[in-house]
Amino acid sequence: MKMGVLLLVLGLAPIYSSAQTLTETASPHETTTKATYLILYRPGPGWVTGKSVMEQPLKEHGKYMLSLYIKGSMKLAGPLTDNAGGAVLLEVSNEAEAKAIVTNDPAVKSGVFVYEMHPWKLQPWKEFAKKAKGAAH
Repeated sequence: MKMGVLLLVLGLAPIYSSAQTLTETASPHETTTKATYLILYRPGPGWVTGKSVMEQPLKEHGKYMLSLYIKGSMKLAGPLTDNAGGAVLLEVSNEAEAKAIVTNDPAVKSGVFVYEMHPWKLQPWKEFAKKAKGAAH
């Protein structure tokens, strides 16, 4: 199960890195440094036994995620397809902001999810690949 989450996360990293590069080049005068956090949601005490992640009472959680995306704090999110919960990529000012976002999530408040929060340094794989390709020639 952890390998599936790792593969999901690693699969998303190059996509996010490319989007981050585009964002950075779009606003060169912006000097605010953002911190990246990976949130892993797991079934909590409010999880409805026998129901898939898509059948859980997550309507308010979905609205909350959309509001975070619109605000720019949430970059990627979605359910794990093995019904083990979900994953969210936050880009925020600091750990306190990330913690406040997660603890105010309706799914965490209701106990449908418990969470793990990890600071995460995304590697610029696109740049590494360009350098490796250039060095090979």
